[in-house]
Amino acid sequence: MVWPPQVNLAVLKKPAQTVSPWQETLARSLRALHLNSLRSRLLALALLATLIPTVAILSSFRHEQPSLSDTVAQELRSVSSEAARQADVWLDERLSDLRVAAGSFVLSENLAKVRPGAAGGQAVARLRDYLNSVRERCTGCEALLVADARGRTGATSVGRTTAMQVPPERLNGLRTGDAFVGDAYWDAGVGKAAVVLAVPVREADGRFLGALVAKVNLRSVGDMLQRLAADDPKSVYLMTDEGKLVIGTRGSSAELMRTRLPKAMVQTLLDKEGQVVEYKRPDGQDAVGTLRRAPQLRVAAVAELPRAAAIRPVGQPRHGAGLLLAALLAGVAVVAGGVGLLVVRPLGRLTRAATKVAAGDLSVELPAGTGGEVGDLMRVFNNMVVRLREREAQGELERLSVTDALTGLYNRRHLMGTLANEVQRSRRLRRTFSVLLADVDHFKQYNDTHGHLAGDAVLVKVAEIFRKMTRAVDSVARYGGEEFVVMLIEAPIAIAATVAERIRARIAAEAFDGGKMSVSIGAAEYPAHGDTPEELIASADAAMYRAKSDGRDRVMVAVGGPAPDHEKKGRRRGDG
Repeated sequence: MVWPPQVNLAVLKKPAQTVSPWQETLARSLRALHLNSLRSRLLALALLATLIPTVAILSSFRHEQPSLSDTVAQELRSVSSEAARQADVWLDERLSDLRVAAGSFVLSENLAKVRPGAAGGQAVARLRDYLNSVRERCTGCEALLVADARGRTGATSVGRTTAMQVPPERLNGLRTGDAFVGDAYWDAGVGKAAVVLAVPVREADGRFLGALVAKVNLRSVGDMLQRLAADDPKSVYLMTDEGKLVIGTRGSSAELMRTRLPKAMVQTLLDKEGQVVEYKRPDGQDAVGTLRRAPQLRVAAVAELPRAAAIRPVGQPRHGAGLLLAALLAGVAVVAGGVGLLVVRPLGRLTRAATKVAAGDLSVELPAGTGGEVGDLMRVFNNMVVRLREREAQGELERLSVTDALTGLYNRRHLMGTLANEVQRSRRLRRTFSVLLADVDHFKQYNDTHGHLAGDAVLVKVAEIFRKMTRAVDSVARYGGEEFVVMLIEAPIAIAATVAERIRARIAAEAFDGGKMSVSIGAAEYPAHGDTPEELIASADAAMYRAKSDGRDRVMVAVGGPAPDHEKKGRRRGDG
């Protein structure tokens, strides 16, 4: 039973931390979404981090068609321009080789000597040898011939030259011009597409002597077109302004050169040179393409794609987005698993360990092998548990040093120190306090009759009653044997007597194994009955002795000042 204290004890309370409205709103939202655990929150954040960019990508697809079409158009324009450029470069290289060969002294000197007779025969032989040597050095040259100013053939290299005759008007043009470029044709003799080229032969003073004519195949041009087309479904080909195909990447040159494109298609490409246009191919297939002229070769380069292949990149990102989304979700799953393994699982283990520590179980220990902040947290937690164990062990040692091993109450040494401190405090504050000294009646007889274990059980139960019937600020101690002392903080003698009576009545009503038990209690007050711990104990002891003498099982209050010496020594110890 706890009696009301006479002192108002101030309790200092730490002000509670307030939660802002937005934090409370956020907490309610998370609880409504069942996002209470760290694992679920991290997973939700990972899903949002995946879905937001994916939705942005998908929403932008409807705006991406123009940019994708521009990409296709840019690629077609780039291929057609490059094909036209390289065709002209190829022609410049061939004409340059022929001009070098036409400037040789061998040609100008021997071409003037070509006439009937022995001298003329030697000149023709020298020209033929020279032409053969030039043919070996000239890339793609199938045959060479040299003609005089009237167009008559002076000499030829090995090879057929039936298609190499330069028309008179073209020959006359070489008198003032630089070169002649014929139309591409299919040479059945060599089985290749070819073109006839001619450059003038002049004397040192610039007088026109004739022409050096070469038949050059277009195989290297076809190889160049194949490289530009690569493995794409696009087609690259050269055509004349009339729509006659010359060479391309699809089909044999013989078939191509027998093909003439529809006038409407050719006209559309020529009118919109450099632009991507849609048209129907001769086979009826829809296509998109762009054209770029190669003026020196008098052809145009066309790069085209089937329309279905041209628009396919517009739809591909949607399919690619699905793959991207699947990859991102798979990544989220991997990340979530990694987070669960590396973060959530250790934090869950830490939470369970903290719960055990809060319940008083200090035997837990976490593995500290994890790196990073989580590992540091686990190491700090382990250090904290070690400190708590050490503090608990130290506290247990301190408790054992100031408590009685049997009853768990304070021992006599601690009681005397506490009394000394309370005397000083009460003297300084001019306050009072009381001391009760109780002795179990007939304990020696009970102990001898029922045994030491039964006696110990009585002492333990009596100690528990003393503990329950006093306040937390009071001090209860086992003074020795069957004697108990209670120090009642700031309690006058009247209250002390009331508390003592309650304790006496409670013990008298308690059932013990060996029957009823009782206590005799003496009460003394500071400073009326003594101003030192020893004097107070002596006064309470004298009052308790009088209670014994008057029949036991009663409470007596000390009278007068400190007990005289004969009362301190007159009581027979151990008679109960």
